[in-house]
Amino acid sequence: MRFDLLEIAVKIALFFVPFLFAISFHEFAHGFVAKLKGDRTAEQMGRLSMSPLAHVDWLGTVALPIIAIITQLPLFGWAKPVPVNPRNLRDPKNDMFWVALAGPLSNIFLFLVGLFLIFVLSQVNIGSASAALAQMLIMFLYINLYLAIFNLLPLHPLDGGKIFQRFLPFEANRWLEENQSTLNMILFVLIIIGGLRYMAMPVDFIVRHSLALIPSGGL
Repeated sequence: MRFDLLEIAVKIALFFVPFLFAISFHEFAHGFVAKLKGDRTAEQMGRLSMSPLAHVDWLGTVALPIIAIITQLPLFGWAKPVPVNPRNLRDPKNDMFWVALAGPLSNIFLFLVGLFLIFVLSQVNIGSASAALAQMLIMFLYINLYLAIFNLLPLHPLDGGKIFQRFLPFEANRWLEENQSTLNMILFVLIIIGGLRYMAMPVDFIVRHSLALIPSGGL
């Protein structure tokens, strides 16, 4: 039993810690760009922070990811969305595009940071900690790339839905707003039937080929 508990603890450290940082940075990016564009709502509500405590949703950020890790199901979860008031933005339609795009771009940025850290780790030798740290960083790559691609899906309430709105006429955007619950249900059904598993294939391809470019060095 001790071994099982230890194994679960290791899995949580390797999977949950990178996930928690990735989604916290994602939400911070939304709030940061919104502030640059004129909306200080996130800052006023104490949400302009990279601390997980500012963004944690106990079901989506903690319970579901840990259950997925323990049961070996696909990792899935969410954080509390950072509040943005479009009326405070200088150019609401264009600015909301950039606020929404900031989330996926932040995860792509973290993916590149993760690759750089793996490269650095490959050039040094820190003993037995190298393998564990490398594992965590590789999981960091998978999680951030998956979050970026997932959030670019053109469905509400994902960032991709808000990004897609920028290029639609007023009537189409109005229809999307009026049918928000239906679009949410489509996303929910996709998750339930495992449709999002297909996203893992391009993620795995990109991560594997990116890692192949890094010399093994001290790893």
